[in-house]
Amino acid sequence: MKILVNDGIHPKGEQLLQEAGFEVDMNSIPQEELKNRLNEYDAILVRSATKVRADLIDACPNLKLIGRGGVGLDNIDVQYAKDKGIEVINTPAASTNSVAELVFGHLLATNRFLAKTNREMGNTGFDRFKALKKESSKGMELYGKTLGIIGFGRIGHEVARIAIGMGMHVIAHDPYINQDSVPVNVVFHPAMNLGKISVDVQMVSKEDLLIQSDFVTLHMPGGGEYVLSTSEFNQMKNGSVLINCARGGVVDEKAMVEALDSGKLSAAGLDVFEVEPPVDTSFFNRDNVSLSPHIGAATSEAQARIGEELANKIIHHFRTEVA
Repeated sequence: MKILVNDGIHPKGEQLLQEAGFEVDMNSIPQEELKNRLNEYDAILVRSATKVRADLIDACPNLKLIGRGGVGLDNIDVQYAKDKGIEVINTPAASTNSVAELVFGHLLATNRFLAKTNREMGNTGFDRFKALKKESSKGMELYGKTLGIIGFGRIGHEVARIAIGMGMHVIAHDPYINQDSVPVNVVFHPAMNLGKISVDVQMVSKEDLLIQSDFVTLHMPGGGEYVLSTSEFNQMKNGSVLINCARGGVVDEKAMVEALDSGKLSAAGLDVFEVEPPVDTSFFNRDNVSLSPHIGAATSEAQARIGEELANKIIHHFRTEVA
């Protein structure tokens, strides 16, 4: 079996595949050349860069498996592939911790003006240092504030667990959960001798979440309509904060900029964008916007887990198919 790893994989995953007898090609093929070359392979592994759409699938009848390192599958025509008898796999659990922790990186950065202070600290004399300190003195604690989580899957649960541990009140909305509340287990470090507690997170309507939350964080797949646009921003608290480490395209960036300009949003933290790299840079270099270049799963631990999980799923699939 020959596998094209088009967007990279952790060496641990590559090693597992090679030890299982697969021929692994780590040389990425440009998107425009894939139609002519992908049929040489039995499987393709991608991240978010490579698109596997219906036209590519039709051009490559030899293709048996599409693997996505990560959670989202919006760059793959999943149902079309399955209708053609092609297996589609991903690694939904591997990057959960890393993405959830980045959410709080952006929350803390926006609440304590870290984007601005980090940018200006290198060029400060004594007077500017004092002024910068004064300008940054109106930071806000997360403790006691309400965090609204839209999309309450694995990452949403992990975000809730961390938030509860930080003393935040958490509410959530998920159109696929028909419960009044969902338990979230908070596990403390053994040295604290507190064991594990279970906290019920109240499930609310999207409108109620927007009205009640000091901070709103998004955790759902992309590819559909905006989750937040002008009407949703108008429902939010004045001075609330938006965090998007989910998918580009779930936030109307033009409406977000208008909300930042009006003060409806006091700040935003973004790891993903409607177009990547971003074309609209109107929210760049703002003191109240924290940005990162789609690095939610970009930790060494997450990459190792993704590579291992992806390799094991591929090995299991083809061994089962042969059996």
